[in-house]
Amino acid sequence: MNGIISNLLSNQIPLVDEAKDHIKKAYKEDNRPWVVGYSGGKDSTVVVQLVFEALSEMPKEQLHKKVYVISSDTLVETPLIINSINTTLRRIQDEALNRDLPMETHKVKPIIKNSFWVNIIGKGYPTPNQQFRWCTDRLKIDPANQFVMDKVSSFGEVIMVLGVREDESATRANVIRSHTVEGKTFMRHSTLANAYVYAPIRSFSVDDVWNYLLNHPSPWGDDNHELHRLYQDSSSGECPLVVDKTVKETAGSCGNSRFGCWVCTVVNEDKALTGFIQSGHDWMKPLLDYRNWLAEIRDDRTKRMKYRKHGQIYFKEVKIEEIEEVKYVLIPKKSSRAKQLIKFDEFTIVPKDQLRAHIEENNIDLSAPEDQRILVSYEEESLDGQMVQKYAQLGLGPFTMETRKEILTKLLKVQKELKHPEDPNHELISVDELKAIRKIWFNNGEWDDSLPSIYEEIMGQSIDWEIDDRALFDKEQISDLELLADQFKVDIKVIKKLISIEKDFSGYKVRRGLMDELSKALKQDYLHL
Repeated sequence: MNGIISNLLSNQIPLVDEAKDHIKKAYKEDNRPWVVGYSGGKDSTVVVQLVFEALSEMPKEQLHKKVYVISSDTLVETPLIINSINTTLRRIQDEALNRDLPMETHKVKPIIKNSFWVNIIGKGYPTPNQQFRWCTDRLKIDPANQFVMDKVSSFGEVIMVLGVREDESATRANVIRSHTVEGKTFMRHSTLANAYVYAPIRSFSVDDVWNYLLNHPSPWGDDNHELHRLYQDSSSGECPLVVDKTVKETAGSCGNSRFGCWVCTVVNEDKALTGFIQSGHDWMKPLLDYRNWLAEIRDDRTKRMKYRKHGQIYFKEVKIEEIEEVKYVLIPKKSSRAKQLIKFDEFTIVPKDQLRAHIEENNIDLSAPEDQRILVSYEEESLDGQMVQKYAQLGLGPFTMETRKEILTKLLKVQKELKHPEDPNHELISVDELKAIRKIWFNNGEWDDSLPSIYEEIMGQSIDWEIDDRALFDKEQISDLELLADQFKVDIKVIKKLISIEKDFSGYKVRRGLMDELSKALKQDYLHL
């Protein structure tokens, strides 16, 4: 940070003047509107402020096209940060109107069916980790890209202005250079047709970024020194507005960033929430405790189904170790879970071709919480042509319905007890998400319709639930249906699924796709082992 001190004293930053001149020329180059990504972090703040100042210095007759400043709200943003971003967006908009600048601020959000809680609690998705980071696309990339494509459909082409820097990492530098055409101001977006990327601070170092922010007050009234203190108080980094599926990995995880999701489970330890609590925000401790619990239960076999979302069975090979003449099954270390050694004789060994018969004879429900400790045995040819005995566990699928209810119950309790100093009515999960979850549960055979009662018991109030989502059968009829299924050896979950599909298609004059949905329900792997 030595460069910051020297430049503060000299107050000479020619790089900034050069950057603003370049922004002015780029802006005047054509009629394509700009979409500027703003995450609340230092790099995106620099870009928005530079663009704002450059436009302010230009003659009014040259301000011929729109500049849209967009920020991503994943709906699980760190509460203090999303409040700060909301305030900044309002201030930018107000000051732009005051100066008669063609700037608009927008907040982009995931559609409800793609939200974090609808995926976790509704569909039972396991929480994201490094190998299964389903969250980035659904919560960040897709909403931002949809905004961009809406502008493309209106204007033909758009320019995305991003706070990416070559100094961030060697990988990021290589990505930027690979998309750069010599002599061209704009880089072609690698995944969005008719979208181009402009990186006005690509050559800035981290010192250059802070030099500028600490020397140039925010034109809309934010405190850049407070932003600097925020970074100093934490070892966390930046969570950029990711807009490209092909380079999302170069952005790293936002789990350690104060500008990311409070519930991030991609990292083993959430340094961001911990940093907030250590700096005096004790009211956020329930969020950290909940996040840690959510991360802990991810690989608990009693919390997960033993088949994937659409019924596919898969196997995870396990190793057998012998210690002092006792055989053990080795469960390898995974993220925060320690390595486990379980005695071999605690498992039931079932030959692979007899698995279905074993499940039927023992009336085993693969969607239930119980872990039956089954080891599937099979032979596999080794490289030297010898047949080798192998063992595998049933792979894990979505969270069980019981676990989804548990996750929701704990989340609502945290929401009710949360003491947000700036927003006493802060929601961790929205009413729209709860309604979407209820519908998914119903379609998955949760006909007891327990979600409204869970909500009312914890929150002490009711919601105007959709009448079309009410249960088709009462408890007595459901019990009769279960007895019939048991009598004729038919899977009750499949019957419920088929009835739900029929309900969804009822009332349509043309029921296109009905047979395909019925076929999918009948082809689930766990029915045909």
